[in-house]
Amino acid sequence: MIKEKVFKLAQSVDGSPIRKLAIEEAIFSEGQIVSAQNPDDRISLRDVMQRPGKKFLEEKSADLRALLKQMGYSRNSHSAVFVEVKVDKDLGMPCVTRVVSAIAAGKILNPKTAESQIRGGVIWGIWMVFHEESFLDHHHGRFINHDYAEYHVPVHADTPEIEVIFVKEEDTIVNPLGNKGIGEIGIIGVAAAVVNAIFHATGKRIRQFPITPDKLL
Repeated sequence: MIKEKVFKLAQSVDGSPIRKLAIEEAIFSEGQIVSAQNPDDRISLRDVMQRPGKKFLEEKSADLRALLKQMGYSRNSHSAVFVEVKVDKDLGMPCVTRVVSAIAAGKILNPKTAESQIRGGVIWGIWMVFHEESFLDHHHGRFINHDYAEYHVPVHADTPEIEVIFVKEEDTIVNPLGNKGIGEIGIIGVAAAVVNAIFHATGKRIRQFPITPDKLL
């Protein structure tokens, strides 16, 4: 496993504080390998990987038995999206003020980049509801708003409070690491949650995007 390779490499570093440590006695945490018995004995993964001649470590894994076992299971990521929306009753202007997105995607390897991915998907989902629309010139058969100069995209002032929750999920079937993809799961369900919140606030069920004030008044 890659963990064992990193550990052996860390032990081979000159003056390594974990040279005599067994891998069962080591804790991999926050970019460091730390002795469970003596927390002062530690070495950073950055120092380990900066050794001459070591640009990367890799490990390949393939298990036919695991692939056959996976056929009887769903291995998808899952999400639940909660949205708070305010609608101006006089002007019909809707505004998303808060979003909570709960994601179950197995083991999250990098929480910072994973959260950023989900936040981006949430913002995209909101803007799909209110602004994204392509206008077609039926005479020439071309899109009128075919570039970012004429296409509305969200900016920081349009971004509401977004909370991302990663649900702890141990999945020993999907792969040896137990992680799943989060490429699209951030946007899934956001538009539907916004529409439902608007329906709850106004009693109007809008089924065509984008939702504009004239559709709510």
